[in-house]
Amino acid sequence: MGKRVAVFPAGRQDLYERNKYSAAVVSGGFLFVSGQVGSRADGSLEPDPEAQLRLAYRNLEAVLAAGGCTLDDIVDLTIYTVDPEKTLPIAAKVRAEFFGEPPYPALTGIGVTWLYGFNFELKVIAKLPGEAA
Repeated sequence: MGKRVAVFPAGRQDLYERNKYSAAVVSGGFLFVSGQVGSRADGSLEPDPEAQLRLAYRNLEAVLAAGGCTLDDIVDLTIYTVDPEKTLPIAAKVRAEFFGEPPYPALTGIGVTWLYGFNFELKVIAKLPGEAA
């Protein structure tokens, strides 16, 4: 197995170094992105759930861009959500803003009890552009 190649978005590497993980890792023609939450630049929580999820997608876009990808390169999306009965409608609404047209990535939604105070976390696998399918 080759060495992991870590990817970090501009201006947020200190958050990842402090917590000892990579924002994303390139391996085998894919970009494996760590869970992204709706945190502000300083790592603090965006309190409004809908705005929080939009910020999580923007944070995701920044990590994807650092790895040479866009939302269109995502092949697998996992959405973790606290209190799914309440938050799944928000997740569906906001996801449609970012993935408007098919084909959509594969999707898994998982209800959890706690996300460090956040309502949502997004984890994805993206295919690196130009890599053979």
